[in-house]
Amino acid sequence: MPIPKHDEIRVPAMQLLLKNETMRLRDFVEPLSKYFNLSEEEINEIYPSGNGHVFYDRISWALSYLNMGGLLDKPKRGIYKINQTGINLLNTPEKVNPYIEKQLQVREPNKQKKKIVGNPINITEITSELTPQERLYSSFENIRNSVYSDIIDTILTKTPVSFEKLVVMLLQKMGYGGEVENSGLVTKLSNDGGIDGIIKEDVLGFGRIHIQAKRYKIDNCIGRDEIQKFVGALAVAQSNKGVFITTSYYSKGAMDYVNSLNGSTTIVLIDGKQLAEYIYDYSLGMQVEQTIEIKKLDTDFWDSMKDE
Repeated sequence: MPIPKHDEIRVPAMQLLLKNETMRLRDFVEPLSKYFNLSEEEINEIYPSGNGHVFYDRISWALSYLNMGGLLDKPKRGIYKINQTGINLLNTPEKVNPYIEKQLQVREPNKQKKKIVGNPINITEITSELTPQERLYSSFENIRNSVYSDIIDTILTKTPVSFEKLVVMLLQKMGYGGEVENSGLVTKLSNDGGIDGIIKEDVLGFGRIHIQAKRYKIDNCIGRDEIQKFVGALAVAQSNKGVFITTSYYSKGAMDYVNSLNGSTTIVLIDGKQLAEYIYDYSLGMQVEQTIEIKKLDTDFWDSMKDE
């Protein structure tokens, strides 16, 4: 039979997790290949580009959509576990795919919430109406958005201290601190005074950026009061520059308050979507999986030749 699509793999993958509690991606290959009665040739089929096995990749996407749809948890990196929502939904397996599609739409806030949250992490539907180039770009964006979700999900499995270290490393990766040795500092938990990290901008430490890091679930809104507390902490630290970073999002009141500071104190707000983008773009804890080279005609070269 043909290699199943990723949406056809979702329910059998959930059933396997129901039996085995936790599994790694590679653990799904053998039992799912037997379930779909695949030949060795089909199991080992590689994409025409030579980058990766088709069946393995589709299993990966099936698990990714199940996770984004809230039916699977990842207690540790690379480990999958079906949650109670997934168990309950298995009683009506025909509803799994519609449920996931609905949850992916929920991840894109409505118009009112979009003003608050900013750009959501969502997957774009690729239709046959698109040109090959448009389909390629849409696929690229979908992969990026899937990785953004993986980044936030992974951060949420780490400790608050690990998150504080991560955001300090990110700001250094972005160029803050420059060539200053040991420019990044994570403050001690017992005496941080509302400041989680500090970036020294010069050798003598006259210029400092203070950091507040909140590792919250993505639906946990940060309001104006928390930003006001951070501004108070900056005042105690005699600083007028701060970065507030969260894995969730900010209320409109919080953003309006920051805009009303009028330069007396400069606060930069980074939400979960922006955080994931920065981590991705600055390659913090990331590695290049695949490079695709697309070429077009060099018009100058061809125009220099005489036409018939």
